[in-house]
Parts: sequence; C-alpha cells; structure tokens
Amino acid sequence: MQSTLARPPRALRYVLVGLLASLVTAGATIADAGPAPVGKTKAGSIEAATPDHLRYEVALRSDADGSHWKGRERVSFRNATGRPLREVYVRLWGNGDDKCGTPGKPSPIKASRVRGGTPGRLAVNCSALRVTLPKPLARGRRAAVSFDVSIAVPKRNDRFGREGAFRFLGNALPVLAVHDAKGWHLDPYVNLGESFYALASDFRVRLDHPTSLKVPATGRTWTRPGMAGRTVTQSVAHRVRDFAWSAGPFRTATDTSPGGVRVKSYWAPNTPAVGVRLNRKLGVAAIDRFGKEFGRYPYGEIDLVMTPEFGGNGMEYPGLVLLATTEEESAIVHEVAHQWWYGIVGNDEYSSPWLDEGFTQYAMYRFNGDERRGCWSDVNWPDARTALTNSMAYWSNHRDEFMFILYDAGSCALADLERTLGPDAMTKLLKRYAHDHWYGISTTADFKKAAQSMTDKDLTSFWKKHRIR
Repeated sequence: MQSTLARPPRALRYVLVGLLASLVTAGATIADAGPAPVGKTKAGSIEAATPDHLRYEVALRSDADGSHWKGRERVSFRNATGRPLREVYVRLWGNGDDKCGTPGKPSPIKASRVRGGTPGRLAVNCSALRVTLPKPLARGRRAAVSFDVSIAVPKRNDRFGREGAFRFLGNALPVLAVHDAKGWHLDPYVNLGESFYALASDFRVRLDHPTSLKVPATGRTWTRPGMAGRTVTQSVAHRVRDFAWSAGPFRTATDTSPGGVRVKSYWAPNTPAVGVRLNRKLGVAAIDRFGKEFGRYPYGEIDLVMTPEFGGNGMEYPGLVLLATTEEESAIVHEVAHQWWYGIVGNDEYSSPWLDEGFTQYAMYRFNGDERRGCWSDVNWPDARTALTNSMAYWSNHRDEFMFILYDAGSCALADLERTLGPDAMTKLLKRYAHDHWYGISTTADFKKAAQSMTDKDLTSFWKKHRIR
C-alpha cells in the first residue's frame, strides 16, 4: 500500500483510514516453479506471460550516505510464448515521479552501455526502455541483456526517497516488463498506488556500502567485509516480483517467529520505542498467522524498516516493508499481508488494484477479529461509473475515492463473501486460491470462478451488488 492523497498529517491519515474502515521453499530456483504464469492461470488461457524464469544479477556500490548507487545489472530470461520474442522492455519505475527530468535535474535512474540488444529511446515518461534482441528468441530459449545502472535517491520522503539520514530504494532497480495476452504492459507510473506487474524472479544482489550504513534488503542477506571502511551486503531472493532495499544508520534487532521465520527490524533512532516494540510483536504474529491462513511464508526472512515520518505510511516489497511508526500503530499487519496478496499471489496492480489492496485490508481485519458487519451499502458508491474492479487509470482521476473504495469497499465485499459462503468455506477458499496461484498471477475472473466453486448458490447478484465486474 502506498498512498499520497495530498498527504495530510500522519496522525490524521491514520484516523481517516480508521474511520473509513469502520464505515515451495526459499532455497528453490525459479526453474522449479512449474509452468509459466498466464493471463488466466487455468487451462484454456490464451497466451503465457513472458519473458519468464527471470534471473537478475546485480552489483552496486554506494557513495558515503547511500544517496547514489552505481554498478551493473544483468537479467537472463526465457521466452514462454509460441511466438518469437523480438524485444524486451526494461522498466525504470524510479523515474515515475520525475519523469524525464529537466536539464538541471535529470531522471534519477539511468541505464546505459546496454549489451545483449539494441536500446531504443526512453518512453512512457522515461520509465520504459525498449531493447531489441539481436535475433528473434524462439519459444523455450533463453537470452540475456545487461546494462550499467545509476541510481540517485530523490530528495523527498517516499518509497523511493529519503528521510533524514535514511534512504529508501523501492522500485529503484530496473526490472523487465511483462507481455501477455494483452500485449506489452507499459502502463504509466502512479504515485497514488501501484502500477507494477512482474513475474516471480530470482535475484542475486551485491551491495557495496560504507560500514556505517545498515542495508536491509529483499531476500536472505548476509554481510562480509569490503575494502577499508566498507561492507558488502549480499542477498539471494528466489521467486520474488521485485527487489528493494534501504540504507542508513539503523538500529537493529532480530526475532524468530514460532513458525521459524526470521523477522529483522531496522529503525531510525528517533522512532518511538513503543512503536518499534509493537511492530516487532505484530510482525512476528502476522507472518505466522497469515502463513496458517494462506500458506506458509516461503522466504524465511522479512525485514521491517521503521522511521517516524515515512511518507507513504507503509509500502510493501517482497521480504521487506517500509513503515511510518508512531507510538500507537503503523500499517504493519496490512503490509505483512501484502507478502501474500501481490507478492506470492501476484496480480497486475495497475489494472486490478483491488486484488491486492482489498485482500490485504480484509486480511488485516480478520487478524484483528473485526467482522466488518454493515460496513457498506449501495448509497456509498459515488456514482454509476465507480466499481471495485476499476483500474489505476480510473483511480488516478478519482483520487478522493481511491482509499475509500479499494480499502473499505474491498474489505467489506470480502467480509460479505465470507458471510455468504460461511467462515469455514471462506477459509478454505483463500488457502486453496493462494495455493493454486502460488508464484503465479491472479485475476478477478479467476477469483470469481474459485468463489463460485465453493457454493451451489449463484453468486451473480453478489458480484453485481459489490461491483466486482
């Protein structure tokens, strides 16, 4: 979840959200992941999503405070479709807010010295780089492209930004776009929510940085001494959809959940100690609770990165979450739930944001024991065009409805579905649905079909009532 709705004071944001609310092993490789994800994950789908079986190898070196990173990235991939693959697109999502920059303020992410293909001109506000392959890549064949990467962390408090001495590098690492039955997904960046759509991939990342900086990152991480005054943080992450990290003079602690997941906490010294303790406690509880409800957390480790004023309230990445932390609360449970709904069970976050935000909000209410009774009615819909299943193209033009609908209406719809099916059937549905889409892609049509399979009652009127189209 990332929200930048005019950014009222953080305490007020939490109050507003609360008011609206009241209204497979980590060591396996991607080659073992089974069939390629498709536009529809069941038999009869039109076209596989490609390129798949992606393997990223990255080596970056930072400056003295983690504001600039430079190095090399290589990604190998397979063509999963029956058609020859003639090009790939590299998404430079970190350019989303700044777009193509200005002469005095260039884009923060640069890719140069491309090998393995011929680069074109940057497109989609400098967030997409087409790379034409030397020759068409046949089905089942592999290829690779590599390029130099330069990252300059923007001077704003955001998922790709900074707070004091702390740097957040969410969506900073270039990744490949997806081609499926709808064609290439080259949607524009949105700072209201997410635009991201990626297939499960392997990452091996080497981050060379000053020893004074702690660097939490996606995946299983370890450190070793570098050159004088420097440390190398290495990370291996299997079957994840993105790779993010942070850097700064964090304080740290490590807990292990009863289920065996390592929960590593990183926090700025001025973060309220009560909030840090609460996040650590809730993080441990949530990772095991959701593991029981949706399927065991497969990555072995999750990092909680806490600062008092993080600009996005909370933001999820595989194995790492960014959290604005007060004495009373944070978005910890919601963000941990995202490890399943978007992370393990993927979706196109631009075209179907309700599939991650609605599901994670519902999971949070289940965790809190809130049954969400009477929380939605037809009079709550702003107008006839508003639907729970609208895309970010719609929400970008209706920003005042975004959290109200996706978070409130989405969680209410799923709570109502639980009452329609019965608690036991809903629990079985969610676990089975997660299992069937593990490391794959979920769609609204998939979920409707799965829900209908749990009951003899025709759910057509239910979908219509909740505007799940």
